[in-house]
Amino acid sequence: MCMYIPIAYANVIELAKSTSEAGLFLDGNSSIIKRLVALTASAIFYLQGSQSTKNQGPSPKPRFFGRAPFVTICCAAVLLWSWNFLHYPVNEGTRMHPVDGLLSAASAQHDVWLQQASASKTLGECTAEYRRRYKRPPPPGFDAWYRYATERSSVIIDDFDNLMDDLQLFWAIRPAEIRKRTHLAFGDWNEVAKLSIRSGKAEIGPEVKPTHRWMLDGVIAMMSNYIDQIPDMDLGFNINDEPRLAIPYDDLQGLLKASAIGPQTANDTVLNEFSKDRAASWNFLDSSDPETPNAPFTDQSFLPSFHTYGSISCPRSSRARRSYLWDNRALCTTCFAPHSTGIFLSNWTLSASPCHQPDLAHLHGFYLSPAAFKPSHSLYPIFSQSKANGYADIRYPSPWNYMDKAMYAPSPNASDLHYDPPFSEKSDTLFWRGATSEGLSRFGEWQGMARQRLVHLANNDTSSTLHTIFLPNLHPQKQNQEEKGEASYSLHTIPSSLLPALGLGPTITDIYLVSKIDRCWDADCPVQAREFGLPEPTDFQSHWRHKYLVDLDGAGFSGRFIPFLQSRSLPFKVAGVFREWWDGRVTAWKHFVPLDVRLMGVWSTVAYFMGARELDARGLKVGAMRGRRAEGERIANEGREWVGRVMRKEDMEVYFYRLLLEWGRLTDDRREELGFVGSR
Repeated sequence: MCMYIPIAYANVIELAKSTSEAGLFLDGNSSIIKRLVALTASAIFYLQGSQSTKNQGPSPKPRFFGRAPFVTICCAAVLLWSWNFLHYPVNEGTRMHPVDGLLSAASAQHDVWLQQASASKTLGECTAEYRRRYKRPPPPGFDAWYRYATERSSVIIDDFDNLMDDLQLFWAIRPAEIRKRTHLAFGDWNEVAKLSIRSGKAEIGPEVKPTHRWMLDGVIAMMSNYIDQIPDMDLGFNINDEPRLAIPYDDLQGLLKASAIGPQTANDTVLNEFSKDRAASWNFLDSSDPETPNAPFTDQSFLPSFHTYGSISCPRSSRARRSYLWDNRALCTTCFAPHSTGIFLSNWTLSASPCHQPDLAHLHGFYLSPAAFKPSHSLYPIFSQSKANGYADIRYPSPWNYMDKAMYAPSPNASDLHYDPPFSEKSDTLFWRGATSEGLSRFGEWQGMARQRLVHLANNDTSSTLHTIFLPNLHPQKQNQEEKGEASYSLHTIPSSLLPALGLGPTITDIYLVSKIDRCWDADCPVQAREFGLPEPTDFQSHWRHKYLVDLDGAGFSGRFIPFLQSRSLPFKVAGVFREWWDGRVTAWKHFVPLDVRLMGVWSTVAYFMGARELDARGLKVGAMRGRRAEGERIANEGREWVGRVMRKEDMEVYFYRLLLEWGRLTDDRREELGFVGSR
């Protein structure tokens, strides 16, 4: 079967042409590096300038970088590398593989981020850094939080920008109104579960379904060591995978303006304790009472959501708001260009934004036909395990990971199939198993869903399907070109029938949907079953036998990514839709390998790490490419080491503890007077 989303590229030949014309892959002049030089230089001037302007007034967004001298050094190093590459002699194609540059840039990016995220060494420094970043004093109880974090060796002590960004809009709403909206959101139909904290104890509301109680049990376990430090409050947890709150652009801008920080309370008048009568302030009618109106959630399950919710927070001038792409067989090269270096994803953060990507409407189940989707265009206090870019849910560490619903637990026995061997001893395969859980399909929507497209790409391509793959050019008169640094690279258009000749395609993948087709109606069920074939599930611990593990979102975030990072395998993470609490802590191309949701760079990325054979047939002149397995092993090891430092259960506790203190202040009637200022 020929699928209609860009796996079977109807215009794949145009991809090479359009990427060249758009300046994505550039021949001898390497304009990609020119852009990198310009961006790096701009970053240096911006970062230096931000220090001189940091006190010039309030900003609705917290600043990201904090230590300009170190940042400047790192950026200068990238600049020098870029300039050297720019002047590298080139005769045909580009003489350096783009991924080599992405690896170097990722390392520099991570060093910069870490330096500003963990600069403070004392409570006083941490307090001062908080005020510098967020333009207000920390919340009451900040000293106890700092002790908790440092006693658990938290590497990240300063950078909680994700958390602060998620809460920013609520500074535009009065505390009493936040509390009211919290209670309006509760209810079985609303699928928002209630958790009450009173006098250091937590109680789960009666509307929580037994199938989802584990989620609230996990939340309570996560806060058990410090719940006596949390003020009385009620919290609303989204029990669905899908996020809930998409604020229209004009409303969003109004909230951002209203939430901007005004004149700050002087230190000698700041109160370092929450109000005493908080419990009474949370007493409302039971949300199940017929006199209590429901929050304005609407049931949008099984309906397309991109234009009505997914892109509604984008500016009206953005492509996502003004463009509808009707030709689903065409690859929208201008949609992925802003976050890509050619066909390689280079900006993980930007890749999440729907605003420049109108084709996302047809590339993920959440946008095509979400299975359980009850959203709102109004701002409500909803805590979710993940959210799509532009949504206003408040992210918190997932109980799925905290409660080890999918855990890294390899066998210690080297002869066991569940043993996690060293990278060099693993099977040289790209591995994935999963279910059709992205969304519901009744009228062929499955053909656009990322999971089904990946399986089709690995197993079901017709012989006439064309792929653009970034590989060396063949020069018969030159031997060992790559080893000598004499290779030139360019995009080659390869039919599926020739992928095995290159050492790519189904021979090096083990990618399948398992058991049965879920979330389908009518003819879409048997059609998918015939298309894919459905082997039996494998034990989760059998993943570790393979070098390369693919991770994809489902209906919400993927609960496998942390275990994949903990293993000795190399995760290939598809940049789908959802982002979690840890976003920014791990860096693409340093701790994992990113793939665009369109999957157009899969074979090029695989070839970089596994290598490819020479091909001289049907007019194709493709040189042999050495596999960078050493680079792959290095990324796997660095990801494994890093996740063991910043994404532990202790790190989830530290993040959630700080989130609850911030939320305690936001919902306190005296919030403008509250804060921690340290010893006086």
